[in-house]
Amino acid sequence: MAGNPLSLPRRPHVGILALQGDVREHALVLRNLGAEVSLVRRPSELAAVDGLVIPGGESSVIDKLSRAFGMQEPVRAAIAAGMPVYGTCAGMIMLADRITGAIDGQETFGGLDIVVARNAFGSQVDSFETELEVDGFDGGPVHATFIRAPLVTSVGDRATAIATLPDGGVVAVEQGSILATAFHPEVSGETRFHERFLGRVRSAA
Repeated sequence: MAGNPLSLPRRPHVGILALQGDVREHALVLRNLGAEVSLVRRPSELAAVDGLVIPGGESSVIDKLSRAFGMQEPVRAAIAAGMPVYGTCAGMIMLADRITGAIDGQETFGGLDIVVARNAFGSQVDSFETELEVDGFDGGPVHATFIRAPLVTSVGDRATAIATLPDGGVVAVEQGSILATAFHPEVSGETRFHERFLGRVRSAA
């Protein structure tokens, strides 16, 4: 006898802030992990999802477009209400409460008790890859790809560093329902960050 479809667990419904950046790469990883994925550009689309990914790209452009599309305050409200959020690279910058090296007038969504240095490692030609140990991850080190990446220069009392470079530089943090990495797991075949994020989405939903 077929099971009652109403008793089957609902797939987590995740939005990707699709104003600018590597949206497609995140969508592919999340769909391969069984999530329902929607592209979010409007407040009504944000209201329909259980969690949000803020992709890598150019943080100043994401900031400007989020205000132009009326998304800044709805995203801030969703974060404050506890919606699970994962930000990579520029997404980490957008989640930081404070940034250094910002352009004039640049703002963030905030919610993550950290200070982030924008473009801390230099330009595109200074991109690099390395192996990182991540607190709470089984299965060996993470292969991390850094592309014009930020660096966490200060971690506040409410946030926790979960991965550092050999020199001690913090490159992955979490705080409550927020997860952020300075690098791009979505481009290197690494799925454990997205899996951790989806676990929080399922719990919240």
